[in-house]
Amino acid sequence: MLKRKITVRRSLWVLIPLFILLLIVIFTGTILRTMGRLIVVDENPPQADAVVVLNTGVEYYPRLIQTAEIYRQGLAENVVINGNRKTDTLRELEAGGFKTCCPWYADSVGILKMFGVPEDKIIRISIEDAYDTVGEAEAVGRELIKRKLTSVIITTSKYHTRRAKFIWKKMYENRLTIFMVSAKTDPYDPDNWWKDGRQIRWLLAEYGAWVFYWWKEVTGI
Repeated sequence: MLKRKITVRRSLWVLIPLFILLLIVIFTGTILRTMGRLIVVDENPPQADAVVVLNTGVEYYPRLIQTAEIYRQGLAENVVINGNRKTDTLRELEAGGFKTCCPWYADSVGILKMFGVPEDKIIRISIEDAYDTVGEAEAVGRELIKRKLTSVIITTSKYHTRRAKFIWKKMYENRLTIFMVSAKTDPYDPDNWWKDGRQIRWLLAEYGAWVFYWWKEVTGI
């Protein structure tokens, strides 16, 4: 009888830690997936005046491909791209005589045409000083309103969609109707992001950007 009790106790000392470890693995996976999914928004938009491809961030080419797909589906009458960012160093080089090999929009237009977007349907917006989502929204949105567009579909990388939508909707409430579509070929995987170094950096940077955004809102900096 005593031996049996000892055996049961020993079994419990093995099984309890294993059970706790199993719970940790299960709940850790759930938490990580929730973190990955929380920053993603993907809507089914109605027809809009234009589809806007955001430039800031990484994985730009999947955004162009998604933009072309939205246009081919007949959901947007025009495609809007922006670019031509310049740093102080580049301006100094240009002042010294440096000239870029081609217009800033050449590659984007070439890819959009490759995927079926007519060149005369592509609106190009040059923004030299927009280096984050807020600055891009301010400059691009201002131009859209100037062109009397009232509804837009925005496409960007999956991990960037929720913050981009929040910023655009807050900035243009009652002036622009905003729909958000994620770039389907973007490699970000919200259910397995922690298994890839690039995606870990994207997610941490995105949550950091949320913190920085709210800090600026609270402090007024």
